[in-house]
Formats: sequence, structure tokens, C-alpha cells
Amino acid sequence: MPRTSRSEHRARPEVPACTCGRLRRLTRRLTAVYDRALAPCGLRVTQFSLMSNLLSLHAPTLSLLAEAMDMERTTLLRNLRPLAAAGWIRVESRANTRRREVSLTPAGRAKWAAARPRWRVAQDAVNATLGDSEVVRLHRRVDRYLAKLRSPDMGE
Repeated sequence: MPRTSRSEHRARPEVPACTCGRLRRLTRRLTAVYDRALAPCGLRVTQFSLMSNLLSLHAPTLSLLAEAMDMERTTLLRNLRPLAAAGWIRVESRANTRRREVSLTPAGRAKWAAARPRWRVAQDAVNATLGDSEVVRLHRRVDRYLAKLRSPDMGE
């Protein structure tokens, strides 16, 4: 099979715009910014986000946490395992029920508190790069799109 040169590759017509592909590309770049900032704390932004949701939801059930984060339960459980292994979260079954609640341990709260200033550095860098007003508009749009994509028309 003949190889394609870089100039030939660039000359090809572009693939039609794929919203998902573009957003995934954007999130990969943003994730890299936050992950670099959080690395000295031993956390990734996905872990910091999970811990932040646990703090704000106050020991939610697995189902509630998955819903709040728009995640499948299996994905959520896979992402919680390293946090549990590190002793930063606790997953407990309530007596006489199949419901499992997730909460931060004292070590998890300390880890989150230590990471928060590093997260703030990344957040401020993103805001400075994009502009505060643009970030506010982006957040509003994302919230609006999340609601629309949760509608019955989208198969949910």
C-alpha cells in the first residue's frame, strides 16, 4: 500500500464535522491541563471531579452519583475502585437494603482539600485563556445542551 505524504494528507477534503469528535478533542485538551495541575497531588481530574460530587451530594447512592455525573453505573464503579483502594472513599450498604452509599473518608477529604488549590490553578488558566465571559457562556450552553440531550427525542 503506497504511503501518503503529509502534504497529500492535508490536501484531502475534510470529513464532515462531527460534534462528538470535536467535543472529545476539546475535553482531551482540557483534561490534560487539569491533569498536569493535579499530578503533584496524585490525582487526575476525573478523580477530583468524583470527589467534588461526593462532597456536594453528601453520601449519595451509587445510582444518584451516576445520574449526577451522567455516567453508567459500571463506569462509575470502575472509576471509584482506585479511590476506594487508596482509602479516600467508602462504599457502604445500608442495613436491610440493597442501596449502596458512597462517601469521602477523612483521608479523602484531606486529599481533596490538598488538590483544590492545584485545581484552581488549572481553572484560572482555562478562564484566562478563554476569557471569563466566554467560560460563563460555555457553561450556560453546556448546561442547556445537557438538558436537551436528556430529552425523550434523544432516546433517553
